[in-house]
Amino acid sequence: MMTSDFREMDPGESPHILQAETKTSPEADGPAPRVCRVKGRKKTLKENVVGKAGKTKIEANKETAPHLKDVAPTKAVVRSRRKITFGVRKRKKKRKRASGDHHRANFAEKYWQLDKIGEGGFGSVFAGFRRADCLPVAIKHVEEKHLLEPVCLNGKNLPAEVAIMMKLAAEKNDSEGMSAPIELLEWYDLGNKVILVLERPFLSQDLHNYTVDHGPVPECKARILMRQLVDAAIGLEKRQIFHCDIKLENILIETGSCVPGVRLIDFGMSEIIEKDTVFTIFRGTEGHKPPEWYVNSCHKPAPSTVWQLGIVLFEMLQKEYFSTEDFLKNKLKMPKMSKDCTDFLQLCLREDPALRSILTELRLHQWLI
Repeated sequence: MMTSDFREMDPGESPHILQAETKTSPEADGPAPRVCRVKGRKKTLKENVVGKAGKTKIEANKETAPHLKDVAPTKAVVRSRRKITFGVRKRKKKRKRASGDHHRANFAEKYWQLDKIGEGGFGSVFAGFRRADCLPVAIKHVEEKHLLEPVCLNGKNLPAEVAIMMKLAAEKNDSEGMSAPIELLEWYDLGNKVILVLERPFLSQDLHNYTVDHGPVPECKARILMRQLVDAAIGLEKRQIFHCDIKLENILIETGSCVPGVRLIDFGMSEIIEKDTVFTIFRGTEGHKPPEWYVNSCHKPAPSTVWQLGIVLFEMLQKEYFSTEDFLKNKLKMPKMSKDCTDFLQLCLREDPALRSILTELRLHQWLI
């Protein structure tokens, strides 16, 4: 039986706060609800003892609770995970910076770096000397953002230019042309950039500056240089390396001897290729794209290399910048040269890559023998 007791309302008390205090019979309605306060608010905790169905529901909640926690973690857990992940990344970044600082200190301890001697779209080159024996070196700085995809060499992922130059050094022999590629002495990973220490022939000049200082190269000297360049290109092809950008600026002329020597530099855009590789991306001087690129938007390494050798010969003899588009429109004036030299140049600059001579055919050409 239920009874209610009411207290009298004070004169100044508002009617809406009048509450009924209820007495409940335990025998009639079961145990009274327990009341607790959570941050100043009342919360009623009901004990479900109304039967088997309620008990089953409680047991099911207990079984699924851990799984729900894994699927939907609390905000605190998420924040904790983010904090841990951020901490790991931060430590990795600190370790990388510390390693770069260590390599930078080692580089400064071993080499003097002097004035800038060259600059391209992917890096800057400085003259320098090795402190131990005053060996002249070229020091190339390449920002991390300008590096190509790493290349796996002997189980290690290396910057592409480093891997290619190490491959050339490992496969170097006494065959013709294998002395042409410049050698890599050391390299340093500074984290945000890579430093390559290269050999620097003491009395040398790139072919572009040579033509600027001395004018067009005489045909007799051009023949000596082209013979060495064709041998160098054959050596790269045998080792499955595509230079991608053979031009006057990437050819050093050693002027310290009676017979000028040729050295190939800047392998920053070079690639290790498979047989019959077709490139749908052009890496090289924009104006030196082969004609097939304008037709099919693709090119192959071997015909492209021959095309670039033809451009080198043209610019050596004519001292005029070569543009493929101008050549295809017959806007370029051909240099004065002998009949054999003319034939050699025409074989290099055929528009159809299928009709363009291959490197071994060029090496046996009458003009080079």
